[in-house]
Amino acid sequence: MQIINPATEEIISTLEEDNRASLQTKFEKLKQAQPAWAGKSLRDRASILSTFNELLETEIENLAQVLTSEVGKPLQQSRNEINGASARIKWMLGNAEKYLTDEVMVDEPGLKEIIKYEPLGVVCNISAWNYPYLVGVNVFIPALLSGNAVVYKPSEYASLTGLQIEKLLKKAGIPDEIFQVAIGAKETGAALLEMNFDGYFFTGSYKTGKYIYEKVASKMVPCQLELGGKDPLYIAEDVADVANAAIGTADGAFYNNGQSCCSVERIYVHEKNYDDYLKAFVSEVQSWKSGLPTTDGVYLGSLTRKDQLIVLENQVKDALNKGAKLLCGGKAVEGKGYFFEPTILTDVTNDMLVMQEESFGPIIGIMKVKDDEEALKMMQDTDYGLTASVYTSEQSRAEKILSQLDSGSGYWNCCDRVSAALPWSGRKYSGIGATLSHQGMRAFTKPKGYHLRG
Repeated sequence: MQIINPATEEIISTLEEDNRASLQTKFEKLKQAQPAWAGKSLRDRASILSTFNELLETEIENLAQVLTSEVGKPLQQSRNEINGASARIKWMLGNAEKYLTDEVMVDEPGLKEIIKYEPLGVVCNISAWNYPYLVGVNVFIPALLSGNAVVYKPSEYASLTGLQIEKLLKKAGIPDEIFQVAIGAKETGAALLEMNFDGYFFTGSYKTGKYIYEKVASKMVPCQLELGGKDPLYIAEDVADVANAAIGTADGAFYNNGQSCCSVERIYVHEKNYDDYLKAFVSEVQSWKSGLPTTDGVYLGSLTRKDQLIVLENQVKDALNKGAKLLCGGKAVEGKGYFFEPTILTDVTNDMLVMQEESFGPIIGIMKVKDDEEALKMMQDTDYGLTASVYTSEQSRAEKILSQLDSGSGYWNCCDRVSAALPWSGRKYSGIGATLSHQGMRAFTKPKGYHLRG
């Protein structure tokens, strides 16, 4: 399997893909060793993962270089991602004892009732390329903390990073037979679905997630899906600093080239603020530097996947054919690399692809609305349900709107953020289950109730 630098189109590595036989060997090794790992104390497992976290911090420059070389994000954004992953790990380590140890629910003379959190066993983590560290640690850290063994399949677009993760976990003290990486593309993923894992955890597109969910349903094991989004944002008329809101929400739409499931993908602006907001938004986007992601000051590097250029061009074409106005961008950049111009469309309607289908690129549609009621109606018009944002001076007003949206996360005067303390979950096409928070910690366990008399 060739690993291609998306910014230069150069082949930077060649890896041997796993096959069914090699995957089965890895699985059997994990299955045999997992009980001993679960038998270790939580404190011992946490100590090893704390060392892993220290290695992330120590080796961040090399890790960031590798990440940028295969996904095309600016070097500083790669550093930001690794630092963010490290912060999440620290939260998990700091809360593991609280959420993974036994809970005494009843303690009275002659009776004690306890909840024990047992590991699932051997879990399969099919991960994503856009934030391989962040979405990776959401799964394999709590899985390992809980006493599970893990097969980790990085995306074929982030395989080198997946191997770096494996190297550091082993260096920290995770036994070889407790964490194994599966290298490959679609065929490797399909082979994993045929195996008898005790849980499946996938991050990626709705289409692939739906396929995985249907494929493993008969196994009757947990299947958790962190999928895409078409995340809406509303700017109300009472926003105090419209220009600042425009700057912040532009970043929410275009950070990591818009290649994030929680990127802002649809913006609705109250007609009273529309002109001022649009002016500041366009100005901010046009101030950014695009180019090779290893160049200092670059905000927009290359897209990770070449095929996405066609998706974005089709969304632009569809929007223009239906009456949208193109303010800037709109096409792929000529020359080497998978670069796409930052694109802003106005006069959009909700029947356009750019307002309905996940873009996963540097493109945004901005629509004028007359009031909260119209904004809410437009925001509700989606098959996805990951995040939604409202900018207004009144918290109660924001919460009223957010409470009527079927999404896993709601933001007031912010967007495109994740907290380790809160559940990260989707509704409808955005997924099933939750990572992060105590819910995400316990997602890798099987609760057992003990009724103890005596």
